[in-house]
Amino acid sequence: MLHTVNKSPFASPTLGQCLAHLTKGAAVLLIEDAVVGATAGGTAAAALAECAKTHAVYVLGPDLMARGISEGQVVKGVQTVDYAGFVKLVTEHDAVQSWL
Repeated sequence: MLHTVNKSPFASPTLGQCLAHLTKGAAVLLIEDAVVGATAGGTAAAALAECAKTHAVYVLGPDLMARGISEGQVVKGVQTVDYAGFVKLVTEHDAVQSWL
């Protein structure tokens, strides 16, 4: 399953809730305001780094850029994808769970 999260961890608990419900083989994609959670040194950085040890974790590059965050500021282990990569992730997984 691909889990997508779109809310900032500063405004909503959904990122933490998502990470707590991951099963084997699941992946996480941060989009929209959730991308701020992928910033190294941020409040969600440690949880995402730990998650990336056992699950694929992605962040949408255009959403990073829209918020003035460079790929170099992203938590180690979190991969950046473009829109084509987003589509590929959706097609590679049996289901998508959107955490709103």
